[in-house]
Amino acid sequence: MMRQYELVESVTSYNANADEALLNKAYVYAMQKHGSQFRASGDPYFSHPLEVAAILTKLKLDDATIAVALLHDTIEDTDATRAEIDQLFGEEIGKLVEGLTKISRLDLVSRRAKQAENFRKLLLAISDDVRVLLVKLADRLHNMRTLHHMREDKRARIAEETMEIYAPLAGRMGMQEIRDELEDIAFETLYPEACATIKERLSQLHGKNEGIIADIEADLTQRLAERGITAKVSGREKRAYSIFRKMEQKSLGFEQLSDIYGFRVIVNTVEACYRVLGVIHTVWPCVPGRFKDYISTPKQNDYRSLHSTVVGPKRQRVELQIRTDTMHRIAENGIAAHALYKDGVSGGRDISGLTAESRAYGWLRSTIDMLAHGDTPEEFLEHTKLELFHDQVFCFTPKGRLIALPRGATPIDFAYAVHTDIGNTCVGCKVNGRISSLVTVLANGDEVEIVRSKAQTPPPAWENIAVTGKARAAIRRATRASARQQYGDLGRHILERAFESAGKQLVPEDLEGLAGSWSKENLLDIYAAVGRGELSAEQILQVVYPDVKPEAAERAKTALPAATAADGWFDLGQSSSVKFKVPETSARGGAEGEEKASPFPIRAMGNTLPVRFAPNGGAVPGDRIVGILSPGVGITIYPIQSPDLKDFEDQPERWLDVRWELNPDNPERFPAQIAVFAVNEPGSLATITKVIAELQGNIDNIKMIRKASDFHEMRIDLEVWDLKHLNQILNQLRSKANISNAKRING
Repeated sequence: MMRQYELVESVTSYNANADEALLNKAYVYAMQKHGSQFRASGDPYFSHPLEVAAILTKLKLDDATIAVALLHDTIEDTDATRAEIDQLFGEEIGKLVEGLTKISRLDLVSRRAKQAENFRKLLLAISDDVRVLLVKLADRLHNMRTLHHMREDKRARIAEETMEIYAPLAGRMGMQEIRDELEDIAFETLYPEACATIKERLSQLHGKNEGIIADIEADLTQRLAERGITAKVSGREKRAYSIFRKMEQKSLGFEQLSDIYGFRVIVNTVEACYRVLGVIHTVWPCVPGRFKDYISTPKQNDYRSLHSTVVGPKRQRVELQIRTDTMHRIAENGIAAHALYKDGVSGGRDISGLTAESRAYGWLRSTIDMLAHGDTPEEFLEHTKLELFHDQVFCFTPKGRLIALPRGATPIDFAYAVHTDIGNTCVGCKVNGRISSLVTVLANGDEVEIVRSKAQTPPPAWENIAVTGKARAAIRRATRASARQQYGDLGRHILERAFESAGKQLVPEDLEGLAGSWSKENLLDIYAAVGRGELSAEQILQVVYPDVKPEAAERAKTALPAATAADGWFDLGQSSSVKFKVPETSARGGAEGEEKASPFPIRAMGNTLPVRFAPNGGAVPGDRIVGILSPGVGITIYPIQSPDLKDFEDQPERWLDVRWELNPDNPERFPAQIAVFAVNEPGSLATITKVIAELQGNIDNIKMIRKASDFHEMRIDLEVWDLKHLNQILNQLRSKANISNAKRING
């Protein structure tokens, strides 16, 4: 265990102006508070905060952060209080310690449902001061180093959580060294057999290629020196988890891996980086497609380096990383490298100004911004994991702005990355000057131009196309807002119709004043509740007009409980482009020309609108159609000749006149049902299916209704373009010698 003077000397070695009194006081205070406590390993508990502080000294963090590391468990595990910490060490340190205490109490090793909310709170705690994150990662690293002392079931849960959250979070903060160690320990815990196998194969390979790393280091150093380039060259084998991840992602066997060896070349200047690259590419051939320039286009976590894979000595592929010493420090320590003690400024000063220096911390803040948009904790965790685990591609706007996106991103993700409003109004795109589909997978260097329309709202299906958390969250918010508005429009029409039927007038101001009666905030919430069926028109009518007669209120029950409204149209769901328009007069009743109560307009929203075709025979364009309102069911579309309509003759208030409105740019087939009477002989069924196929009909189902010695009766569910198409099929079937008759079921 590190002694008190050793800790102080470690900090002063990189920060001559460190507050030694603060460090000594924090050391003594923490040791006294934890004095009688022990860890699962049997070590004194104080060894844990001391080791956390030691990890942070290697990152050369300010003395206030080291003090927080020493104190981070005192409020949680001892009788220390926030007030006492404030009094002894100052409010700033007290706030950081309390933030870490709240994170500890989150109990992240928990069920999935709780984990989402806990992770959300974790990032909120981090957002106030990045030092909370640095101490938390160091705390997790030491806990992982001593994981073998835990129970086996607890080890697995902690390792899984580390692999899913803490390791990728460290990676996105650019803290690669900590990420590598977290992943290696978690990998060995979760997949011990795979880890042992890969390590054994690496050992065999090392024996086979003994000396290759030293040979390449010496060769490369000499060649660079001959050209006047001073460089530090170091080689290494890839880590076991890195190899395992690549084998899984690319479905490769160990023997197929060709870049197990990696080399880093550290030089003094950016110019020297490119000179080194030139030397290497003239000595060893470059593997096509394996060069990346992260100096001109840094990663979102501030990582900068040149990457290239070459065919080195012995025809062995090797991966090279070329960077300056400053780049290397940031590559290893990431956001912690920005928190270095500088220019004699007091180490206790707040370093939240990192937002101006660190793109990684900027990403963290933008991620936390999503918390304000009403996503559920589960959605937030899902979206954040999407961004934690994806590698990146870099694309450009027409004006040259660089947009970093996860691999697999589409123009939809690009649009939302530029601005939420651009994403919400996106209707098309151009990639590298060519009109492209919105599902195009973007590649490095693509220039993307978004085509917009103010009339556009994002379809719900986009959520399944987008890969970034920001895009998915924005699409989901826009969908919810649109659905709420459409439910509200429908509810308003339902209420207007109900009040009119009862001989009363709907006064929105009166209704809004009663919003609290139904636990609603405003008028739109009331309308939306009616549109969704949460409130009935009868309930509202009786509250607004208590003297209304029961029979009048009963007529208000015709409200449709589960549909959405907009612009007087309704359609058949997300996958259908067919719409119907409700005329200004109702379908039934009254003398000729007599105006009835205006039926309300309806439109589908995704797959939520309960609009369906008649179960017996369907309906096709060319039929005159009517809609039947069914409370709790929705609207059923019938052709006017359907015999099933007799069941609704005594319920005229449920009838709606509707008409077809087809999209010629997106033709669709519609359901119809036919009965075919065919001679009982070989080839009859083949004749029927051939006719339908040749006329481009689609068979959904065939059912044998009657089977006799001389003929068969079959019922066939078809999909056809329209009534003309259906009649063509029927006429062609009737013309065949082995078919005695063919007719439409509901015709």
